[in-house]
Amino acid sequence: MAMAASPGPAGVGGAGAMPGSGPSSFGFDSGLEIKTRSVEQTLLPLVSQITTLINHKDNTKKSDKTLQAIQRVGQAVNLAVGRFVKVGEAIANENWDLKEEITIACIEAKQAGETIAALTDVSTLHHPESGGQITIFTDKTGVIKAARLLLSSVTKVLLLADRVVIKQIITSRNKVLATMERLEKVNSFQEFVQIFSQFGNEMVEFAHLTGDRQNDLKDEKKKAKMAAARAVLEKCTMMLLTASKTCLRHPNCESAHKNKEGVFDRMKVALDKVIEIVTDCKPNGETDVAAVSIFTGIKEFKMNIEALRENLYFQSKENLSATLEAVLERTEDFTDSAYTSHEHRERILDLSAHVRAELQQLASVWMQAQSKRTKSIAEELELSILKISHGLNELKKELHSTATQLAADLLKYHADHVVLKALKLTGVDGNLEGLAEYACKFSEQREQLVETCRLLRHVSGTEPLEITCVHAEETFQVTGQQIISAAETLTLHPSSKIAKENLDVFCEAWESQISDMSTLLREINDVFEGRRGEKYGYLSLPKPMKNNANLKSLKPEKSDSEEKAKIAKLGLKLGLLTSDANCEIEKWENQENEIVRYGRNMSRTAYSLYLFTRGEGPLKTSQDLINQLEVFAEEGLKVASSAQAFSKQLKDDDKLMLLLEINKLIPLCHQLQTITKTPVQNQGLVKVDKCITKTRSMMAILVQLLSLCFKLLKKLQMENNRWVSVTNKDSVDEATVSEFRFASERKAILWHKD
Repeated sequence: MAMAASPGPAGVGGAGAMPGSGPSSFGFDSGLEIKTRSVEQTLLPLVSQITTLINHKDNTKKSDKTLQAIQRVGQAVNLAVGRFVKVGEAIANENWDLKEEITIACIEAKQAGETIAALTDVSTLHHPESGGQITIFTDKTGVIKAARLLLSSVTKVLLLADRVVIKQIITSRNKVLATMERLEKVNSFQEFVQIFSQFGNEMVEFAHLTGDRQNDLKDEKKKAKMAAARAVLEKCTMMLLTASKTCLRHPNCESAHKNKEGVFDRMKVALDKVIEIVTDCKPNGETDVAAVSIFTGIKEFKMNIEALRENLYFQSKENLSATLEAVLERTEDFTDSAYTSHEHRERILDLSAHVRAELQQLASVWMQAQSKRTKSIAEELELSILKISHGLNELKKELHSTATQLAADLLKYHADHVVLKALKLTGVDGNLEGLAEYACKFSEQREQLVETCRLLRHVSGTEPLEITCVHAEETFQVTGQQIISAAETLTLHPSSKIAKENLDVFCEAWESQISDMSTLLREINDVFEGRRGEKYGYLSLPKPMKNNANLKSLKPEKSDSEEKAKIAKLGLKLGLLTSDANCEIEKWENQENEIVRYGRNMSRTAYSLYLFTRGEGPLKTSQDLINQLEVFAEEGLKVASSAQAFSKQLKDDDKLMLLLEINKLIPLCHQLQTITKTPVQNQGLVKVDKCITKTRSMMAILVQLLSLCFKLLKKLQMENNRWVSVTNKDSVDEATVSEFRFASERKAILWHKD
C-alpha cells in the first residue's frame, strides 16, 4: 500500500539525507528516521526535482528553453504536492487521533509547493514589465528554504501515515488475540466452529497487513524476524484447529490439552513478536541479547586487525587477544558436539591453535612497529595481518564445511521420515510400548536437528539467515515435542479420527520445516560462495478507504514477485476455508452422506492447492495443478447434484433457499473448467491467480452449502419425528403409523444412503 511508490535508487538515509552536487548543492536532513521503503521511494522523485531546481547554474544564459524547463519543474512539483496533500487529507479524515498533525503538515507542504511554483514562474522574465519580480534567480535562499519546508512536511505526512499502518496492525492483532482467548475457553463444538470462522477471517486480515509491512521494512534483520513470526502464525493456525477439536472430543486427555496449550502459547509469542517489530519497542524496555555468531565475530576481529594499517594505536594488545579468544571459545559448539566427526574436530582445533600463534606473531611485530617506523617493519606487519587473515579464512571454511555437511547428511537421512511414519502406526495400533520406543528415537532426531541449526547459525554469514536458523531451531524443538504429545493422544484413543488428523497436521508441519531447512542450507551455501541477490517490494503506506482516485495513476505494473505474494495470500485464505469446511463436515453424524463425501473431496483438493501456493505438498508442476483443479471442479458439480437431489424432499421455501446456493456453485465450476482448458500465453502466474481466486470462491460457497444442508436436514428430521408423535397421540391406527414410518425411513435411506 503506497501513497506513491516510484522506483529509484536508494538515496534517503536513516536521517533523511539527500544527494547534491556542486558549490550550491542542496542537502536535506529531516531529522526523522525513515524505516520503510515506501516512504523512502515516495520522497525520491520529489527530492530529484527539487535538487534539479536548486542546483541550476546562476550564470547560465537564461534562454527561453531554460526558463520554460525551470517553470515546468516548478509546476510539476506543485502539482505533485497538490495530489499528495489530497491523499494526506483523506487519510487524516479517517484517523482522527492523527488528523491535526497530518493537516498541519499538509498545509505546510501546500504552502511550500505554491512558493516554489511562484518562484519558478520565470516565463515573463525577458519582458520589461517583469523587472521587480522575485524569482529563483533573485531569491535562491527563498527557494532553498521553501524546499526544506516542503520535504520536511512531506516526510512528516508520510511518517504519520506510516503510524496509521502500525495502528492498523496493532488493532488487527488485538482482535486476533481476543478471539483466541475465546477459542481457548470454548467447551462446545458448535460454539468453536462459529468462533473459529471469525478467527480465520481476522487471521487473513492480519496476514495481509503484516505481509505488506514485512516487504516494506528497510532493515533486513527486522524483515527476517517478521517472516519468522508470520511463518509461526500461518502454520499454527491449522494446528490450533485440530488440537482444539481433539481437546473437545477428548476433554479428559492430558496429552491433548498439553498439545493445545503449546499451540496457543506459541501463537501468542509470535503475535507479541510482530508488535515488537512494527513498534520497535520491546516490553519492559528489554533488549535483544543474542550471542554473536562465529562468522560475525571473525568479521569484526578482521576489521580490528586491518585497522592497524592506518592506526597502530587503534586498540590494546589485550583487547585484540580477548576478542580472538571470545571467537575461538564459540568454536567449542563444534568441537564439543557429538555429531562432529573426529576429522573435522581435529582440524578445527589445529586451525584455532594456528590462529592464536599468528596473533602472537602479529603482536610482536605490532609492538616493534610502534617504536620503529621503518619500511621493513611496516612490510612485516602487513605480512602478519595477511597471515592471520588467511588463517581465519581457513577456519571459516572448515566450520562451514562441518556444519553444512552435517546438515546435508541429516536431511538425506530424514528424507523418508521413517520414525515419523512409525510413530503414526503405533498411534493407530494403540501400542504404548511402541510409542515409548519411537518417541525416544524421534527425540534423538529432534536434538540432532536442533544442534545442527545452532551450528548453521554460526556459519550463516548474514543476520537475516542467522534469524532464520534460530527460527528453525525453535520450530524443531517445539514441534517435535508437540508431535510426541499428539502421538500419545492417538495411542490412548486409536479409533479417534480427529486425534489421527491432529497428528497428521503436526507431522506435516515437521516435514515442511525439514523442507525449509533444505532451502536454508542452500541459501547459506550461496552466501558463502558469493551468490546472493536481493529482491524488494514496497507495499506498506496506507491507502485512504475513500477518495483514493488519486492513487490509481500511481500504481506500477505488478512484478512476478508481487503476483507470487498475491497468490500466497489467496492460498492462505483457501487454507482457512478448508478448515471451515472441515468444521462443517464434522457436524454430520453420517460421514458417508454423498454431500459430505463430495464436500470432503473438495476440501482435500483445496488443501493440496493451498500447499502448492506455499511450494509444498504433492503438486509439483503447473500440469499437476491443472489436473487437480479439474478434479476440484468435477467434485463441485457432484456436490451440487447431490444437494439438488436432497432439495426435492424439502418444502418450497426451504427448497428455494437451497437451490439459490446450488446455483451459485454450478457456474463457478464451469468457469473453472474453462480457465483450466484455456492456454494463457506467457502469463502462468496470472492463470494460477485466477484459478486460486475461483477455487476460493467455490470453497466459500461450499462452506455455506454444507451448513445450510445440515440445518435443513435437522429441520426435516424434527418435522418427521413431530408428525410421528402427533399421529401416535391421536391414536392413528397402527397400519397408518407403519405406513408413515416406512415412507419416512425410505426418505432417510435416500438421504443418508447407509
